[in-house]
Amino acid sequence: MSNLNNRKVRKAVFPAAGLGTRFLPATKAMPKEMLPIVDKPLIQYAVEEVVRSGIHEICIVTGRGKTAIENHFDVSFELEHLLESRHEEQLLHIVKAISNLIDISYVRQKDALGLGHAVLSTRNQVCGEPFVVVLSDDIIDSPVPCTQQLLDVFVRFGSPVVALMEVPGDAVSSYGIVEAVPLENSGFEGLYRINDLVEKPPSDRAPSNLAIIGRYVLTPDIFDVLENIAPGHGSEIQLTDALKTLSKSREIMGFRFVGNRYDAGDKLGFLVANFELALRREGLGDSLRKYLNEHLKSHQKND
Repeated sequence: MSNLNNRKVRKAVFPAAGLGTRFLPATKAMPKEMLPIVDKPLIQYAVEEVVRSGIHEICIVTGRGKTAIENHFDVSFELEHLLESRHEEQLLHIVKAISNLIDISYVRQKDALGLGHAVLSTRNQVCGEPFVVVLSDDIIDSPVPCTQQLLDVFVRFGSPVVALMEVPGDAVSSYGIVEAVPLENSGFEGLYRINDLVEKPPSDRAPSNLAIIGRYVLTPDIFDVLENIAPGHGSEIQLTDALKTLSKSREIMGFRFVGNRYDAGDKLGFLVANFELALRREGLGDSLRKYLNEHLKSHQKND
């Protein structure tokens, strides 16, 4: 068990160099991470989650054509001046809040060699500290931020922690899947000790239906593993494979988080996230609910 002084997590890594091919042609010129859920881009939901979890330094791993992400979190003097001249105080506050949200650095991933490679590229920025990895495709709506739930486990045990969720048996081949044992009397319901991890196994060879979701608390020893590991599924450097190797020398934990997860990297999940979050949005939810009810009645009548 590591020293308590080594368990303060100050930094988060956001891999955002993927090509977003599942959303073409929308992502031909726009980064997938900038696709809007209601009125905020995907990546902003994830950034706000880590801020709510007490983290104020992030490193975004970008690639070619991702400058829109940098522009979004930067100061926009022209827009702020325009809004100020029009006395649009509420919009001005929203725009300023984005650029003041967090301290951001950027790393360019020149080759799309996988999630593990993206994480490895942030080694110098992490500076030997424990850190969080957040995949903005996964929007997790919960009273206690998912990142905070994992950090609570890390502070207690000092071991790397991954977010887990049960998925249907026919979906396991789309995820990293764990073989894990529940930790009884740990003080955390839904906490597991992970014995094995497999990236996207066939359904008939999956060790369980516990899938890794895009939130991780990692320790800096993961970098040495990532640097030396061979390419895995899809000929890419897989973070799941690196954690599997690391688990042979130290304890890796999984936590079945509390909250609703939307897979916004999938077209249906993206649409569901828009509907669900819009329905809960003040000033929008009631009107949308009314429209949906009337639209459903109209379709039922026509059928």
